[in-house]
Amino acid sequence: MQKTRIAIVGFGQVGRGVLEAIQESPDMEVAGIVELPHMIETVKEKVKNISVTDDIKKLGKIDVAILAIGSREVPKIAPLYLQKGINTVDAYDIHGDSLMRAHEDLDKIAKKYNVVSIISAGWDPGSDSIIRVVLEMIAPKGITYVNFGPGMSMGHTVAVKAIEGVDDAISLTIPKNIGMHERIVYIKLKEGYDFKKVVNVIKNDPYFIHDEVHIFNVDNIKNLIDMGHSVRIERKGVSGRTHNQRIEYIMSITNPAVTGQVMVSAARASLKQKPGCYSLLEIPPLDFLHGNKQELLSRLI
Repeated sequence: MQKTRIAIVGFGQVGRGVLEAIQESPDMEVAGIVELPHMIETVKEKVKNISVTDDIKKLGKIDVAILAIGSREVPKIAPLYLQKGINTVDAYDIHGDSLMRAHEDLDKIAKKYNVVSIISAGWDPGSDSIIRVVLEMIAPKGITYVNFGPGMSMGHTVAVKAIEGVDDAISLTIPKNIGMHERIVYIKLKEGYDFKKVVNVIKNDPYFIHDEVHIFNVDNIKNLIDMGHSVRIERKGVSGRTHNQRIEYIMSITNPAVTGQVMVSAARASLKQKPGCYSLLEIPPLDFLHGNKQELLSRLI
């Protein structure tokens, strides 16, 4: 069996999760890692026998580029790979209008270059999105509550680290139940920056502006890091004319590992789709799994 060749673009915590998931997938192989020039030697020390470069052309034929990068970078980075005839998978995690605009833009580019882009292939949005559909399938009328945490949010943490004046940071999501959350953010300031001004920028960032946010200035972030996260999705609704249908989904995870695994499963699915951009909701569930279709059906139905 010819294995699918995957390039990992970006090698932070999620990139490492992607690498481990590929290495455990019998139908895939790591073609190499694409990183910023100043990061190449550091990454090489961590991965030893895997090629690391700043130019994907040096890795030979690539089937899928998994973009383990910040969400805000996806709209400008994904087209660069699609234009080269390479499928892309990302974990874009900003819900709402910006996601739908990115979906539409990548769809046009992917169709033009006869390739596939899979957007928002993390766990929320991503696998949790599929759960929300299942719950509404069971109880079409009602309300779904999504409660995250307590745990470290990768997307929010990356967003804070990108703000001018922040040397290091971690953002924790704390559930308040019924779908409401607060963010607790710890930052280490760069020398010469005013804490109050940085706090104002964080609170007005799109990642944080809709939530209650508490921000603390600390000297050491590394002592606070725990990659664990969790989610509880609850729906109380109506099946037909029968009320009080209650359904609950609970997941407690190591964040980067699950994000990386979902992206790798989406990379597999990308090879089975027609050109265009897809969310996980638009892909047949079996396409994410390795194995014979009839055997999967027999086992999972």
